[in-house]
Amino acid sequence: MPLLEEEYRKEEKINGVIYDMSPSPNYQHGIVDGNIYSIIKSGLKGTLCLVFMENLDYKYHAQENNDYVIPDVMIICDRKHLKGGSYTGTPRFIVETLSPATALRDKTVKKELYQNAGVEEYWIISPRERAVEIYYLENGKYDLKYSYILQDDSEEEHYNADTVVTLKDFPKISMTLAEMFENVE
Repeated sequence: MPLLEEEYRKEEKINGVIYDMSPSPNYQHGIVDGNIYSIIKSGLKGTLCLVFMENLDYKYHAQENNDYVIPDVMIICDRKHLKGGSYTGTPRFIVETLSPATALRDKTVKKELYQNAGVEEYWIISPRERAVEIYYLENGKYDLKYSYILQDDSEEEHYNADTVVTLKDFPKISMTLAEMFENVE
């Protein structure tokens, strides 16, 4: 029996509003998420923390409502808040990878949501520009700490492909800008 189109739908519910996330973003989005996920997964070996990629609902106000988002990459360390396909604790780290359909929401509504939830580190990545913005939570507000646009031509003055980015709360997990955007043209 063929699956109905509705069964493929991916959506988020923010402040009671459902946002359709179908169809999937372009393949570069998945490549970047996969690169970051792989590096983090190997760096978390031997810890109680887990990394998820685009497959776990984050219920950020579970006590108040049933709103949820699906971060592109998320590290969680408090496993008692995992149940079924969702997490109700506070993630330690979140990445949102921009697509034309979600860019504004990722940079405004979701950024504020993660800030208010107490997520310590938030990355906003643009595969198209091969750029990353890194925010740290300081005194309850996100502060933009680092902003990079990959320049991988070693002949260029601002070459930075070997710049190392380290997760603030996970000093053993780091990656270069080149690794982050590997296979993204």
